[in-house]
Amino acid sequence: MIDHIDRSILRYLKEDGRITATALAAKVGLTVAPCHRRLRDLEASGVIRGYKADIDPAAVGLGFEAIVFVTLRQVDRSTMEIFENRVSDTPNIVEAQRLFGSPDYLLKVIAEDLPAYQRFYDAELTSLPGVERLTSTLVMKNLKSNAGPPV
Repeated sequence: MIDHIDRSILRYLKEDGRITATALAAKVGLTVAPCHRRLRDLEASGVIRGYKADIDPAAVGLGFEAIVFVTLRQVDRSTMEIFENRVSDTPNIVEAQRLFGSPDYLLKVIAEDLPAYQRFYDAELTSLPGVERLTSTLVMKNLKSNAGPPV
């Protein structure tokens, strides 16, 4: 069970994933050893899934973003599995959710610009297995991204 100290550890890690164990311990009011043990336990239990850099897509030439709603022709286990594997293997699709109801999936796609997105749409999205309909919405402004759950 996660207690208030674990939640505090998670809040500080959300702000700075590179914080040292010593600094983290001081912020949550523990000595280093128990703080490090709690951190290892949070990692081992899967509460902390990993650590990664938060990269600005525009800074690496991928400042165009689209949300794509996908409806499959038929929703059966085989079609979904093949579709989901392809989506997972496609780098420009940076987020994907399976939805209840219609549409079946929501994809977040990044590209250099509109012409690059159109090429990606024509070559990749339309060739995803089982797709009946694709509906794109272009992102005007990103207000909040990668916030993670409140802790």
